[in-house]
Formats: sequence, C-alpha cells, structure tokens
Amino acid sequence: MKIALAQQNYIVGDFEYNADKIIKAIGLAKAKGACLVVFSELSVCGYPPHDLLCRNVFIQKCLVAVEQVAKHCKGIAAVVGAPAINPEPTGKPLFNSAYLLSDGKIQSVHHKALLSTYDVFDEDRYFEANHNFTMANLNGKQIAITICGDLCDNKPTTAGMRRNKVSPMAELKKQNPDLVINIAASPFSYDIDSFKLAAFGEYAKGLGIPIISVNQVGANTDLIFNGASMALNANGALAKRLNSFVEDIQIVDTEIDSFINAENQFEPSDYIAQIHDALVLGVRDYFQKSGFTKATLGLSGGLDSAVTLVLAQKALGNQNLRVLLLPSHFSSQHSIDDAVALADNLNIKYDIVNIKDSFDIINQGLNPVFGDLPSDLTEENIQARVRGVMLMALSNKLGYLLLNTSNKSEAAVGYGTLYGDMCGALAVLGDVYKTDVFKLAYYINREVEVIPINTIVKPPSAELRPEQKDSDSLPDYPILDGILRKYIENQKSANEIIALGFDAEVVTKIIRLVNISEHKRFQSPPTLRVSSKAFGLGRRMPLVARL
Repeated sequence: MKIALAQQNYIVGDFEYNADKIIKAIGLAKAKGACLVVFSELSVCGYPPHDLLCRNVFIQKCLVAVEQVAKHCKGIAAVVGAPAINPEPTGKPLFNSAYLLSDGKIQSVHHKALLSTYDVFDEDRYFEANHNFTMANLNGKQIAITICGDLCDNKPTTAGMRRNKVSPMAELKKQNPDLVINIAASPFSYDIDSFKLAAFGEYAKGLGIPIISVNQVGANTDLIFNGASMALNANGALAKRLNSFVEDIQIVDTEIDSFINAENQFEPSDYIAQIHDALVLGVRDYFQKSGFTKATLGLSGGLDSAVTLVLAQKALGNQNLRVLLLPSHFSSQHSIDDAVALADNLNIKYDIVNIKDSFDIINQGLNPVFGDLPSDLTEENIQARVRGVMLMALSNKLGYLLLNTSNKSEAAVGYGTLYGDMCGALAVLGDVYKTDVFKLAYYINREVEVIPINTIVKPPSAELRPEQKDSDSLPDYPILDGILRKYIENQKSANEIIALGFDAEVVTKIIRLVNISEHKRFQSPPTLRVSSKAFGLGRRMPLVARL
C-alpha cells in the first residue's frame, strides 16, 4: 500500500488555512500515486486548542472543515484528526478522534482511548476516553487507527493517565490488523526521538505489522513540534523518517522489498543542534501565528542576550530586529563593545541609551523614603526595571515585540527582576540551562565567529554592582544545573540529590531558592519548551506552600 505521510504546520483555530493546507497535500499525494494520506492529531483545528474546545462554534467549524476535506478524497483516502461529538449524555462531550475519509465522505471515526493528562497535557478536561475499538477497512486491508499514546500504552508517563484499564493495541491486535496508523501531536523535547523510535520499533516487532506514525510540526505558543514522522516495517526497523522542524510529505510503499527489508539508519542529531532548530522554529511561529513581525531585546554584551539575538535573527531576519544597549554606572566597556560587535556581525540596528541619569533620578526621588540606608539588591533591581521601562517604551512606540532573554538556571533560582529583566512576550531561553546556553553559543560559532568569543569566555555577570559575578551568589553553573536537573526534571528530593554526591549545604540552598521563586515564574512570559519539564503548564506548583 502506497501511503503518504503529510507532516504539516497548523494554526490553532484557522480552519480555512488548515483545511486548504490539508486539501493541497491530498492532491499532491494523489498525484504521486498514494492511495492513503495521513495527517496528524487534531490537524483540522490545530493543536493544542485548549478551552476553544468548550465553544460550540469552534466544534461546529471543526466538523464543517472535516466535511469539506472529505469532498476532496476521491480516488484517495485520508486520515485527519479532529474532535468528534460524544452522543452519550454521560461523560465528556467530545472525543479526540481520527477520521477516515474516502469517496467524498466520512467512512469511519476512531477515538483516542489513552488521554494525555500529564505534564503540559490536560485532555481529560475536554475528552471522553474510548472503550470501543474497531478496524478501518481500506482496499481490502484491515487498519488499526490509533492516536498518539494509544500506540505506546506501556509508556511510563502514560501508565497513570488511563481512564480505563484496556490496552488499545491489545484490543486491536485481536482483530488481526494488517497495518497500524498512528496520528500524533507529540511535543518536542531534546530526548524524545530516541525514545519514540525504540518504543515504536518494539510495538511494530511485537505486532509483526508495519506502523505509520505522523506527527505535527511547528510551534503553538510554548509547545514546539518537531515532526520526525516515521514508518516502521514489521520487523520494527525504521524504513522512512521525515525531516525535523520543517513541513514534509513523503511516500512509503509497505509492500516493496526496500520497505519490508529496511534496517534502521536513524542517528539522532546532537541535542544542542536540535534545541537550536527548535528555538528558531518556536520564535518564528510565535510571531507569524500571532501576527507580529518585529522584535526587540536588551543587548547587554552577555551570553544570554547574544544567543537570543542570534536565534531571533535566524527566525525573523535582521531587518525585523532593533535592539537597545542600556549601559549603567556598572557596565564595563568590553560588554558594550561585545554587544556592538554582535549587532554589527548580524547587521542589526541598535541604539545606545544610557540609563545612568534615569537611575539617579529614581534614587533621588526615593531619598526621602530611604534616607541613608545602604545600597543593596533594591538598587540593582531599579536598574533592571529602568531597562524594562526603556525596552517596553520602544516596543509600544515602534511596534517591536520584546523578547525575554532569561535562561532556565536563572528562572529556577529567581535570579531575575520582576518587571525588569523578566519582561517580555516570549521567553526564548527559559527552558535552556546556562550550561547549554554556552553550548548553543559554541554551536552558533561552529563555522564562523558570530558571537564575540569574549562574550562566551568571560565570567557571567549581571553588572548591577561593581565587580559583580554570578558566582558571588550562585555555585558554578555545572554544579547548579546538575542540581536543578535532578530536582526539576527528575523530581528527586534533597536527600536523594545529596546522596548522589552533591554538597548538602549547596543543595539545600538551591532547592530553597527554587521553591521561594515560584511567584516570579508565575508572572513570567510563556517559555519555549525544549525539555521534558519546562516551567509553565508542565510544572504546576502552589505559590503558597511549605515544600
């Protein structure tokens, strides 16, 4: 059977755009001789639609779009994803469904059984879990159509999310399928590809039949989808893998020797390269899908703003960027020089606005209140907030959306100023630890020096007081990030982390900083997710608690 895998980038709620994209791919697949074309989960409406699913008009538009797409399925079949109405009066009003379309109409509808309710997912809020498993019949072939986690129902993260105790694949296997189709909207994390390939391979080999899995590509707010759709033969070997982070459509023929006898050729990309490509896609789609074109940020001469600027330039183009250099009393000349050099390297317009006078005026205004109290963190925060005011003023006046440049290490321990350097419409590096920001900088410079080497090798500093260094208040970043990964991603306790060899006093301090900074992260911009546990929807902690 010749099957087209159509990996596409959808816009949530733009039914005309999504349907047109799907219809064009159906025509292309038909022209290439495919008898079936497969699209991703909730492709008709875009993923994730969140509470738009609670609006009747949204659901009606979904159903109208499915009918519209079906009219173009003549001489070819298609599998698309969309909500379906639950006819039963009990339970949730919707199913998360896959529609098989052919002969100009809907032939069958297949509902998701294992609803994703972990990390960033909340499908149980909207959908009813499926309990009835049926095959689709196409050209004499019995096809098991599954949705995302229904295929890999032994995945650890899904083991506790089931609303029933039935294994979808165990039930479908009883009906002797010839092929498994899996449609997915599986967000990117830098360790997901190897896991998915191993899991899908295990299932294909266990079932003894091919598996076709089509994943969404593109970014919707914080979630990035890398595509990497795949086709595996009955031996569990990877026969075809689509490109990552771009739209792609490819044909597989499950009955030819090159598919049947294929052996795995997949080598995962370096995880830093994947993070780089994911962030560029995340920035580009955030702007394009929200209708913005221009961005700004505060270019300090430090590493985080430098990496953010390069990623933004790749996503938006240098002509759509304008940045501010905002030196203060404590800014070093080499930081200013590094910032200018980077802007020149990228051919990006910049302005230097010294904040010394603004800072002094605020201090003078507060003098009747503060009197002779010594300078402390307050004055450092004032500088950050003055910079935030300047950047937001440029954003308002000239229409440049502000990008936040804070990294995950800083966000974790609260090393940032509310309404200051935490301002922004999107946190580009908010899910990237500082040690990986260094690696991103070297990756960017792998062929030519784009980021001045001094920016990378100098000791990190916020430059908010004389001779300040990050290491004055934080452990070295390799140690800090090692603790944070264990506490945030692996959810280990302080005692478990100490048992791994980390200093007890340092561990206790860092975990306390993470816990008391929850209110700051609650007010942070949306963060592009590239790990398995990002701040935001995927990590919901109480603001007031004793942890």
